[in-house]
Amino acid sequence: MAEEVKLFGTCGSPFSSRIQVALKLKGISYEYIEEDLTNKSPLLLKYNPIHKKIPVLLHNGKPIVESLVILEYIDETWKANPILPEDPYDRATARFWAKYIDEKCVAAAVKAFWAEEKEREKAVEEACECLKTLEGALKDKKFAGGETLGLVDIAASFIAFWLRSFQEISGVELLTEEKFPDLFKWCEEYVEHPIIKEHLPSRDELIVFVNKRRQNLK
Repeated sequence: MAEEVKLFGTCGSPFSSRIQVALKLKGISYEYIEEDLTNKSPLLLKYNPIHKKIPVLLHNGKPIVESLVILEYIDETWKANPILPEDPYDRATARFWAKYIDEKCVAAAVKAFWAEEKEREKAVEEACECLKTLEGALKDKKFAGGETLGLVDIAASFIAFWLRSFQEISGVELLTEEKFPDLFKWCEEYVEHPIIKEHLPSRDELIVFVNKRRQNLK
Protein backbone atom coordinates (compact mmCIF):
# COMPACT_ATOMS: atom_id res chain seq x y z
CA MET A 1 0.00 0.00 0.00
CA ALA A 2 1.44 3.37 -1.05
CA GLU A 3 2.04 5.95 1.65
CA GLU A 4 -0.24 8.98 1.71
CA VAL A 5 1.72 12.18 2.26
CA LYS A 6 0.04 15.57 2.00
CA LEU A 7 1.29 19.01 2.92
CA PHE A 8 -1.02 21.91 3.71
CA GLY A 9 0.92 25.11 3.11
CA THR A 10 0.88 28.65 1.80
CA CYS A 11 2.90 29.97 -1.12
CA GLY A 12 5.53 32.41 0.12
CA SER A 13 5.61 31.03 3.67
CA PRO A 14 9.08 30.19 5.03
CA PHE A 15 7.47 27.60 7.30
CA SER A 16 5.83 25.74 4.40
CA SER A 17 9.10 25.95 2.49
CA ARG A 18 10.93 24.21 5.35
CA ILE A 19 8.78 21.13 4.93
CA GLN A 20 9.00 21.12 1.14
CA VAL A 21 12.79 21.24 1.35
CA ALA A 22 12.94 18.38 3.87
CA LEU A 23 10.62 16.16 1.82
CA LYS A 24 12.65 16.88 -1.31
CA LEU A 25 15.92 16.06 0.47
CA LYS A 26 14.39 12.76 1.55
CA GLY A 27 13.03 12.00 -1.92
CA ILE A 28 9.43 11.71 -0.65
CA SER A 29 6.55 12.28 -3.07
CA TYR A 30 3.66 14.26 -1.63
CA GLU A 31 0.53 16.16 -2.52
CA TYR A 32 0.71 19.90 -1.88
CA ILE A 33 -2.51 21.64 -0.82
CA GLU A 34 -2.46 25.44 -1.00
CA GLU A 35 -4.22 27.20 1.86
CA ASP A 36 -5.70 30.69 1.83
CA LEU A 37 -4.99 31.96 5.34
CA THR A 38 -7.71 34.58 5.02
CA ASN A 39 -10.24 31.80 4.37
CA LYS A 40 -8.93 28.65 6.02
CA SER A 41 -10.28 25.38 4.71
CA PRO A 42 -12.35 22.97 6.84
CA LEU A 43 -9.57 20.41 6.39
CA LEU A 44 -6.91 22.71 7.82
CA LEU A 45 -9.13 23.49 10.81
CA LYS A 46 -9.83 19.78 11.23
CA TYR A 47 -6.19 18.74 11.18
CA ASN A 48 -4.84 21.67 13.22
CA PRO A 49 -7.77 22.68 15.44
CA ILE A 50 -5.61 24.24 18.17
CA HIS A 51 -3.34 26.63 16.25
CA LYS A 52 -5.33 26.67 12.99
CA LYS A 53 -2.24 27.40 10.91
CA ILE A 54 0.11 25.96 8.32
CA PRO A 55 2.11 23.89 7.76
CA VAL A 56 0.35 20.61 8.43
CA LEU A 57 1.82 17.31 7.26
CA LEU A 58 -0.70 14.53 6.78
CA HIS A 59 0.93 11.08 6.79
CA ASN A 60 -1.40 8.14 6.23
CA GLY A 61 -4.27 10.17 7.66
CA LYS A 62 -2.38 11.34 10.76
CA PRO A 63 -1.69 15.10 11.08
CA ILE A 64 1.60 16.51 12.33
CA VAL A 65 1.76 20.25 13.05
CA GLU A 66 4.39 22.93 13.81
CA SER A 67 7.23 23.12 11.30
CA LEU A 68 10.11 22.12 13.60
CA VAL A 69 8.10 19.17 14.93
CA ILE A 70 7.29 18.14 11.35
CA LEU A 71 10.97 18.32 10.36
CA GLU A 72 11.93 15.94 13.15
CA TYR A 73 9.05 13.63 12.28
CA ILE A 74 10.20 13.51 8.67
CA ASP A 75 13.75 12.71 9.75
CA GLU A 76 12.63 9.92 12.08
CA THR A 77 10.19 8.42 9.57
CA TRP A 78 12.38 8.44 6.47
CA LYS A 79 15.98 7.62 7.32
CA ALA A 80 17.70 8.49 4.03
CA ASN A 81 19.65 11.77 3.89
CA PRO A 82 19.37 12.62 7.60
CA ILE A 83 18.83 16.25 8.55
CA LEU A 84 19.68 15.73 12.22
CA PRO A 85 23.12 14.55 13.36
CA GLU A 86 23.57 11.00 14.67
CA ASP A 87 25.42 12.01 17.84
CA PRO A 88 23.00 12.78 20.73
CA TYR A 89 24.87 15.92 21.81
CA ASP A 90 25.01 17.25 18.24
CA ARG A 91 21.28 16.52 17.86
CA ALA A 92 20.50 18.43 21.04
CA THR A 93 22.65 21.34 19.86
CA ALA A 94 20.86 21.43 16.50
CA ARG A 95 17.48 21.46 18.24
CA PHE A 96 18.63 24.31 20.47
CA TRP A 97 19.66 26.51 17.52
CA ALA A 98 16.54 25.68 15.52
CA LYS A 99 14.41 26.75 18.50
CA TYR A 100 16.56 29.87 18.98
CA ILE A 101 15.97 30.85 15.35
CA ASP A 102 12.18 30.54 15.71
CA GLU A 103 11.77 32.05 19.16
CA LYS A 104 14.43 34.78 18.99
CA CYS A 105 15.65 35.57 15.46
CA VAL A 106 12.42 35.33 13.48
CA ALA A 107 10.37 37.06 16.18
CA ALA A 108 12.91 39.89 16.55
CA ALA A 109 13.24 40.42 12.79
CA VAL A 110 9.47 40.56 12.23
CA LYS A 111 9.17 43.06 15.07
CA ALA A 112 11.94 45.22 13.57
CA PHE A 113 10.35 45.27 10.13
CA TRP A 114 6.85 46.21 11.25
CA ALA A 115 7.54 48.26 14.39
CA GLU A 116 6.25 51.80 14.70
CA GLU A 117 8.93 54.40 14.01
CA LYS A 118 9.43 55.31 17.68
CA GLU A 119 10.04 51.64 18.55
CA ARG A 120 12.03 50.67 15.47
CA GLU A 121 15.54 51.60 16.62
CA LYS A 122 15.33 49.37 19.67
CA ALA A 123 13.71 46.57 17.67
CA VAL A 124 16.47 46.71 15.03
CA GLU A 125 19.11 46.62 17.76
CA GLU A 126 17.53 43.51 19.32
CA ALA A 127 17.26 41.77 15.94
CA CYS A 128 20.91 42.51 15.11
CA GLU A 129 21.97 41.09 18.47
CA CYS A 130 20.17 37.84 17.60
CA LEU A 131 21.88 37.72 14.21
CA LYS A 132 25.25 38.31 15.86
CA THR A 133 24.66 35.34 18.17
CA LEU A 134 23.62 33.14 15.26
CA GLU A 135 26.67 34.17 13.24
CA GLY A 136 28.89 32.95 16.06
CA ALA A 137 27.34 29.49 15.74
CA LEU A 138 27.86 29.39 11.95
CA LYS A 139 31.42 30.73 11.91
CA ASP A 140 33.70 29.13 9.30
CA LYS A 141 31.07 26.56 8.28
CA LYS A 142 29.53 26.06 4.84
CA PHE A 143 26.32 24.88 6.51
CA ALA A 144 25.42 24.74 10.19
CA GLY A 145 26.19 21.03 10.44
CA GLY A 146 29.21 21.04 8.15
CA GLU A 147 29.12 20.26 4.44
CA THR A 148 25.48 19.21 4.05
CA LEU A 149 22.13 20.82 4.78
CA GLY A 150 20.64 20.04 8.16
CA LEU A 151 17.90 21.02 10.59
CA VAL A 152 19.45 24.36 11.57
CA ASP A 153 19.96 25.43 7.95
CA ILE A 154 16.38 24.57 7.05
CA ALA A 155 15.07 26.36 10.15
CA ALA A 156 17.16 29.42 9.25
CA SER A 157 15.76 29.68 5.72
CA PHE A 158 13.79 32.73 6.87
CA ILE A 159 17.07 34.54 7.46
CA ALA A 160 18.73 33.37 4.25
CA PHE A 161 15.97 34.47 1.90
CA TRP A 162 12.90 36.02 3.53
CA LEU A 163 14.76 38.40 5.84
CA ARG A 164 16.84 39.85 3.02
CA SER A 165 13.75 40.21 0.85
CA PHE A 166 11.83 41.88 3.69
CA GLN A 167 14.72 44.34 3.99
CA GLU A 168 14.24 45.36 0.38
CA ILE A 169 10.47 45.72 0.76
CA SER A 170 10.47 47.52 4.12
CA GLY A 171 13.64 49.58 3.81
CA VAL A 172 14.80 48.36 7.24
CA GLU A 173 18.37 47.02 7.08
CA LEU A 174 19.41 44.19 9.40
CA LEU A 175 21.67 41.77 7.56
CA THR A 176 24.55 43.00 5.39
CA GLU A 177 27.88 41.48 4.36
CA GLU A 178 29.71 44.23 6.23
CA LYS A 179 27.88 43.63 9.52
CA PHE A 180 27.71 39.83 9.44
CA PRO A 181 30.18 38.40 6.87
CA ASP A 182 29.94 34.75 7.98
CA LEU A 183 26.15 34.77 8.19
CA PHE A 184 25.90 36.56 4.85
CA LYS A 185 28.18 33.94 3.26
CA TRP A 186 26.03 31.16 4.69
CA CYS A 187 22.93 32.83 3.21
CA GLU A 188 24.56 32.87 -0.22
CA GLU A 189 25.47 29.17 0.02
CA TYR A 190 21.97 28.27 1.20
CA VAL A 191 19.94 30.03 -1.48
CA GLU A 192 22.20 28.68 -4.23
CA HIS A 193 21.64 25.05 -3.20
CA PRO A 194 19.64 23.46 -6.06
CA ILE A 195 16.92 22.00 -3.82
CA ILE A 196 16.52 25.30 -1.98
CA LYS A 197 16.27 27.32 -5.18
CA GLU A 198 13.46 25.03 -6.34
CA HIS A 199 11.33 25.95 -3.34
CA LEU A 200 11.93 29.69 -3.00
CA PRO A 201 8.96 31.89 -3.90
CA SER A 202 9.11 34.41 -6.72
CA ARG A 203 9.24 38.10 -5.85
CA ASP A 204 5.55 38.50 -6.72
CA GLU A 205 4.59 35.55 -4.53
CA LEU A 206 6.69 36.94 -1.70
CA ILE A 207 5.09 40.38 -1.91
CA VAL A 208 1.62 38.81 -1.70
CA PHE A 209 2.69 36.80 1.35
CA VAL A 210 4.29 39.84 3.03
CA ASN A 211 1.22 42.00 2.47
CA LYS A 212 -1.05 39.34 3.96
CA ARG A 213 1.31 38.97 6.90
CA ARG A 214 1.32 42.72 7.43
CA GLN A 215 -2.49 42.80 7.46
CA ASN A 216 -2.60 39.98 9.99
CA LEU A 217 -0.27 41.90 12.30
CA LYS A 218 -2.45 45.02 12.31
